[in-house]
Amino acid sequence: MSTTIGLSTPVLAPLLPISGTFALPFSAYFTLLSYRVVHHRLADKQYLGDNSSKDGDPNNKLYLATRCHQNFIENVPIALILAAFAELNGGNRKVLTITLSALLAFRIVHVEIGLINGLGIGRPIGYWGTFATIATLGGYAAFLVKGYWGL
Repeated sequence: MSTTIGLSTPVLAPLLPISGTFALPFSAYFTLLSYRVVHHRLADKQYLGDNSSKDGDPNNKLYLATRCHQNFIENVPIALILAAFAELNGGNRKVLTITLSALLAFRIVHVEIGLINGLGIGRPIGYWGTFATIATLGGYAAFLVKGYWGL
């Protein structure tokens, strides 16, 4: 008769099913944003830098695509890390699914109805929605471990 030593497979997998589920849509959208930057770089023959206009036009397509890509990189990783903290500490799967769905929607609105057009209405909606989502995830992750701090 054999005996298992250490942690068995069912204990280890899956640890982050909700965060893992959102890996695909977030990485797919990141890939689209990255592609847009490369597309505008090649079209404008501007292989370095973020603005191909001669007069520094803030509505230059390469500049806007670069800002959309960079803004995604600035916000999404911290939100996913906070979601993973919450999930690892027993966060409600429905709450996390709704929150990450909202984050994805806010990021898409921020770019597609906002930044890509310069100053579209989606920009403030996406910004404040992302801000609220990150704050909510941080607060929820801290709430889940409040017992650790003696509260």
